[in-house]
Amino acid sequence: MRVAQFKLPKVDGDSEDGSLVLYYFGQGQGGGTQANIDRWIGQMHQPDGSDSKDRAKSETLTVNGLKVTMVDVRGTYSAEMSPGSGDFTSKSNYRLRAAVIETPKGSYFVKLTGPEKTIAQWDHGFRDYINSFKFK
Repeated sequence: MRVAQFKLPKVDGDSEDGSLVLYYFGQGQGGGTQANIDRWIGQMHQPDGSDSKDRAKSETLTVNGLKVTMVDVRGTYSAEMSPGSGDFTSKSNYRLRAAVIETPKGSYFVKLTGPEKTIAQWDHGFRDYINSFKFK
């Protein structure tokens, strides 16, 4: 499932590095694009109790002939430490950037999480990474 994982060094003032993970489950696997976007948005909680869907920014674009759906949302990151464990992490002032890249052989899922300032530092690199995808 996990094709690659990268640690993105933190910026001054942040306590943790960012994490970028690339997933591929195979053709027809991993769930639909919107289901993944909704699940990722659901991992972010707003300090004021508002719905993260209202704060999330989504966009759909074409990269080298591939449909790409991206999401960007800030808040408190709360996700299961490992699937099915029931143990959750909760980290405030986090940012989640993610993308689903649809290919004829199945979708690739890219998830970037970390402290807001660190993710802001890596934002341009994240977009360049997404724009580099090609299907051969």
